[in-house]
Order: sequence, then structure tokens, then C-alpha cells
Amino acid sequence: MDRCKGIILAAALAALTVPAAVAGDKAGLNVSAGVEKDFGKKWSVSAETEFRSRNNFRTADRWSIGINGEYKPVKYFKISAGYTFLYDNFPEKITYNDDGDYNNWRPSYWGSRHRVNVSLTGSVTAGRFKFSLRERWQYTYRPEQTTTRYDFDNAKWEDTRVRAKGNNVLRSRIRAEWNIRGSKVDPYADVEFFNSWALSKIRYTVGAEWKPRKQHTFTLFYRYQQVNNDDFDNEPNLHIIGLGYNFKF
Repeated sequence: MDRCKGIILAAALAALTVPAAVAGDKAGLNVSAGVEKDFGKKWSVSAETEFRSRNNFRTADRWSIGINGEYKPVKYFKISAGYTFLYDNFPEKITYNDDGDYNNWRPSYWGSRHRVNVSLTGSVTAGRFKFSLRERWQYTYRPEQTTTRYDFDNAKWEDTRVRAKGNNVLRSRIRAEWNIRGSKVDPYADVEFFNSWALSKIRYTVGAEWKPRKQHTFTLFYRYQQVNNDDFDNEPNLHIIGLGYNFKF
């Protein structure tokens, strides 16, 4: 019965927080697995690997692996820092001449990126509910890479250089969690804003964590990603289904 209450709450939060879908939005899948180790009550280290798809689940979008360290000086505040290696499938790109004819076509290609982040998270508990605010600075670096493209004007393939580029983002996430008495399922909802000198992206998420044992946590969520002005990741508006597993030593 308590598990049913959690599912009902998650559905209600989804109706309140997730905006209406836009025609033409695509869908994707996020699957992750991680491990975590505590060192006393204040320190912990974790690692996670993740796979993402796009284009209505048909196209592999990203593989990643990362490590994160966390320090909790007091119960309601924590500091963390981490590094993630990203291996991305960058989408194809087509340019046109002034008369509307094709100019160049660059097929999709795989390339690496490096990401570091530092986060500050504060939380407060009210009864069975927990509310938190996380502020995260994130820097992503994409190394220079040579790819191929087709030149329609000259009817030939040619090498082209994708220049190195870095990007700073401030990610602000507000989350609400419900610890249901006597239940191993904890629903949650959050909204996250991505700012890179201007609001570039918003993510709305509703989900639940299931802890059948102390060491094991399974996560299921739905996320809607609304892109406003993102010229670095070049991601579309996206409906995302997420599945996760974490093992805690």
C-alpha cells in the first residue's frame, strides 16, 4: 500500500512540475550503475558509469565514467567534487548555400570530452519530507578533433577540424523527497536550471528510489529536458527514462 502511495505521489508531482510536451520532441534512455564507499561519517567516494541514447532510443548518445568525493561537515550541508570522462556521439551537421542548396554535410562522429565539477548542497527536513538546494559549478572541455565532411559544391570528401572548446555552467537544482514510513520506496521530484551567462537548459524530474537492502539502491525516473539556448551540447528537447543501480560498501 505504501509503495502505491509513492507511485501516486510521483505521478502527481509530474503533473505539477513537468511542462507540456512540444510537438517533435524526441525521447532517450539513461542507464547508470555506481558504487559508493563511506570513510567514517563525513567522507565518501563514489564512481559511476552511464549510457545514454537519443533519437527515440535508436541512437547511442554517450558513454561516461566518473569519480566523485564528498565531505559532510554537518548533517544538513555537504561539499563534493568530481571528474567525468565523456565519450559522445556528436550529431550530424548540414550547412546550406544562400540559394538553399546543400553546402557541406558532416556525418555524426564519436569524440571525447573531460568534465570537472564542484558542488555545495544544503538540506532541511520537515517531517517525512526533505528539501535540498544544490549549486554546482561545472567545466567541460572538448579537445580538438579532425573529422570528415562531404563538400557538395566540389563533390568530394574532405577533412575538417573541430576546434577545442570549453564551457562553464552553473547548475542549480531544487529537490523534494518523501520518506514514506515503513516503505522501502522513496519518491522525489526536482527541477534543475543550467546557466552559462544565460539560461541554457531546464530539467524537470520525477522518480523514486527503492532500497530492498541497505547496500542496494535502484532508481527509476522520468525527466523532461527543455533547451533554451544551448550551443555547446547541442541537445534537443528530450523526454528521458532513467534506470540506475548503486551499491554501497
